[in-house]
Formats: sequence, C-alpha cells, structure tokens
Amino acid sequence: MEDTAVSNRPVSTGSVLSRCANAECSAGWLQLFRRRTVPIFEGGWCCSSACTQARVEQALRREMEGRTREIRLYRHRIPLGLVMLEQQWIDAGQLRRALEAQRSGGEGRLGDWLVRQEGVSEQLVARALGLQWSCPVVALPFHDASAMAPALPRLFVDAYGALPLRMSSERMLYLGFEDRPDPVVAFGMERMLGMRVEPVLVPDAEFRAAHMRMLMANFPRVELLEVSSEAQLGRAMSRVIEKVRPVESRLVRVHDFLWLRMWRRTPSGLRADASHVEDVICALTQD
Repeated sequence: MEDTAVSNRPVSTGSVLSRCANAECSAGWLQLFRRRTVPIFEGGWCCSSACTQARVEQALRREMEGRTREIRLYRHRIPLGLVMLEQQWIDAGQLRRALEAQRSGGEGRLGDWLVRQEGVSEQLVARALGLQWSCPVVALPFHDASAMAPALPRLFVDAYGALPLRMSSERMLYLGFEDRPDPVVAFGMERMLGMRVEPVLVPDAEFRAAHMRMLMANFPRVELLEVSSEAQLGRAMSRVIEKVRPVESRLVRVHDFLWLRMWRRTPSGLRADASHVEDVICALTQD
C-alpha cells in the first residue's frame, strides 16, 4: 500500500489550518488551537477525545447496518463433478466412485476424493473450482510471507483461509483461497487498504504450504476486545485510538468481526514494518 492507499487524509493536521472532523464538535473556533496533531480517524483529525469517540461511534453505526440480515448461501448451477465431467477431465466412472466414497466416508470434499482415490491432479480440481466460482487460479512458485503479513491480521488468515499473495504494480493485491473465494474478506481488505483486492484460487498443496508459512510470519500487534454493547465498544475503541495516537486509523466489518487498524507512521505499503501497524478486533455476538 503506497502513501495514497489510505485516502481522505487532511491537508494539514493539528495546526491553525486544521478543522475537527467531527461535524458536531462543540469546541467552535477553539478547536483550531488544540495542541495535538493526532489522532487521525478515517482521514479526519479529532480535536478531542470526545470528538474521537463521536467519530468512532458514527463509524460503528455504519458498519453495523445490515448485520442481522439473512445471509443467502450461494448455490452453484453446475456441481464440481459435472464441471469436470463436462471438461472431460474425469469420466463417469471416476465421478461415481468418488461420490460413493464421499457418501461412505461421511466427510471430505469431492475434489479431495477425486485426487486421493482416482488420481486426478490437484491442478485440474483447482481449475474446475475456478470455473465454478468464475475465479482465476494461480500457482505459487514463490510466496514472501513476511512481506504480506502486514496486509491482514493473523486471525483472519487462520479463520477464513485468506492468503495475501502479492501486490501488482497496478496497486492490486491478489488474495488466495483454497477452494472458494470469500468476497466479504476481499471487500473488507479493499476498504481498509485502499486498493483493489482480487480473489484467486490456489491448488491445495501449494496453498497449505504457503498458509502454514504465513501463520508463522510476524504480523502486526493485535488487541482483542470483549464488550457487551455497542456503546461500550465505541468507548473502548476510542480509548485505544487516543492511547496510540495514530497518523491514520480505519474501521471495517469482516463477517462477524469489527477490525480497527491504526498506523503509527504514514502508511508506506505492505513492505512496511509490521511494528508500525496495530490492529484491534472485536467479535460481534448474535442478537
């Protein structure tokens, strides 16, 4: 992420030219002479802790909208086995035996049974999954886990099987998954990092090896919050922002988690030291 990755940064912060980003700030003209240049939350300077809390609470309401709506599961029009059969990558006998083994075993993905029992290559299974999800399939001849670690908290890498792969020169980040893309994680990263995130699929063996290396990398420091109400969450997150005094911070929701990221130094990309970034994550309870 280049310096421009975090947008809406104020032209001047903490000087007589700055104005508090809280539209309901009650300090009036006195805010212009506050002796502080930080924190910055979502591109706006906050002149006081009360204004920081007001801005965070506004962002929380935005992120919580629609959280209780019913999630509709996507159903493929063509199952994986039929995709592979249509492409002539397997025959009817292989598909029938794999389906019988899957039913007898009571678990496992069809693609795994085709690889394990019928000798189908993982690359073909990955290509079929790519056709199912209309998603590119990429190989991983090299993956720099340390360079990619600042892109996403370890919790999301582990919980959602999301694997930041590399960043292109066109400011696009490739995000790898094993068997199906997660558009919610990708969209959350887009909003947080200010760049396009392209979900891709990675063949099983390559994904598992890279994913294991990724989990061992040095990620940004993370704090987990436990609160019982949205009001408490607003107060807790604003206190953290006031304590860290970041030069930029941003809040997004990823599935049932709220993710607050704070930059201690001006964002300089995924190549930046993970110690310059701090994350706060709060799990949302079901109403």
